[in-house]
Amino acid sequence: MGSKALEKPHAVCVPFPAQGHINPMIKLAKLLHNKGFHITFVNTEYNHERLLKSRGPNSLDGLPSFRFKSIPDGLPHTDANATQDLISLIDSTTKNCLAPFRRLLSQLNSSLNSPPVTCIVSDGIMTFTLDAAQELGLPGVIFKPTCASSFMCYHQCAHVIEKGIVPLKDASYLTNGYLDTIIDWIPGISSIRLRDMPSFIRTTDPNDIVLKFMMGETERTQRASAIIINTFDALEHEVFDALSTFLPPIYSIGPLHLQLSQIPEDEDSKSIGSNLWREEPECLEWLDSKAPNSVVYVNFGSITVVTNEQLIEFAWGLANSNMTFLWVIRPDLVAGKSAVVPPEFVEAVKGRSLLASWCPQEQVLNHPAVGGFLTHSGWNSTIESVCGGVPMICWPFFAEQQTNCRFCCKEWGVGLELEGDVKRNYIEDLVRKLMEGKEGKEMRKKALEWKKLAEEATTAPNGSSFLNLNKMINQVLLPPKN
Repeated sequence: MGSKALEKPHAVCVPFPAQGHINPMIKLAKLLHNKGFHITFVNTEYNHERLLKSRGPNSLDGLPSFRFKSIPDGLPHTDANATQDLISLIDSTTKNCLAPFRRLLSQLNSSLNSPPVTCIVSDGIMTFTLDAAQELGLPGVIFKPTCASSFMCYHQCAHVIEKGIVPLKDASYLTNGYLDTIIDWIPGISSIRLRDMPSFIRTTDPNDIVLKFMMGETERTQRASAIIINTFDALEHEVFDALSTFLPPIYSIGPLHLQLSQIPEDEDSKSIGSNLWREEPECLEWLDSKAPNSVVYVNFGSITVVTNEQLIEFAWGLANSNMTFLWVIRPDLVAGKSAVVPPEFVEAVKGRSLLASWCPQEQVLNHPAVGGFLTHSGWNSTIESVCGGVPMICWPFFAEQQTNCRFCCKEWGVGLELEGDVKRNYIEDLVRKLMEGKEGKEMRKKALEWKKLAEEATTAPNGSSFLNLNKMINQVLLPPKN
């Protein structure tokens, strides 16, 4: 490697080891690579193996200036091709990843094939990396692949506990209307129900492991050199203003996939991907044969699990709506067994449905045939839907998906919430409203307005996210010029 290359800034990017965190981090890493950074992208060994399985044995060879490395996650070895148990994973990464991460940094710094590490960019729930950054005197930037509003809600969990609202007195509080308690004192958020806060607060245990973990990680972000969020100013400026009063410098740099689409991708960088499941591009060919805005796209993301009963109710709700639909059913979608829909359902929807196990979602949501999205309200899905101008039916599963759902439905005007039990008549009714009703038309109009604002935010030379990314690089990531 020439001495010129050794002068490059070198960013080490560390996502949390789940699909919804790896995807946006790889986009951020590609943007930094385009700005002249050498990149080391750090997966866990388990996900490194899964990526090789889904994308092929050479898929992680990377480029000379974009390398993939892995560290152990501390969990027992398994060959399963499924999302790991979240509680075991957060517990293990917190306790076991810092030592191997330090070793990796030391190897990178003594390597003759790459420049010395100049900064660390890590996921908001991998804050052990801040210890390593501090020890080496490097900028440690935290990347939140969520919206700013849910990040603010995580910051308020301690207050919810101080006020005695949480933990819940007993399990009956989950169903007796208590979760409809209004919270109207969160900075930058007018008012939300307790049920719209991140789901980890729904616990009766004062020492709940996940709640404690999320609060600890959120608090530790205050030690970062800067915080970056995959959102854009027009969507959440009030919350951003409130966050910036008590946090390190904070930048909205999203939607990342739109920033990335401004860059002409060569064949080499196209080869750098992050899907843990094999994508089925046939979905796009099938959509090509459908009329504009005629297809409902259904996908509950990479972690949501449903019961067999819920799967069957969703199936018949979609069938009875008489709409055309594309439904992504992961092999591990049903808790504890493989997801199989009834053969009579398959027969009933022949000719107007496509069932897939994974798909290139960004392209699907940008396809003119897609007119609505039934989603679990993960942030990647939400922001991609907004950028595709596609309205949603929101069925949040856990974490900040509840908060995303609330903002889609009540603040941004692009979603209908699926509340209570999953019943086929209810699904049928919501799908019809989304695709044919007055509500659906209004939501589609609103989604197209947000789409335009998202595009403006990411467009050079004056888009707010475009400018924020450059500002963050120059003010935080690049070493000061002597």
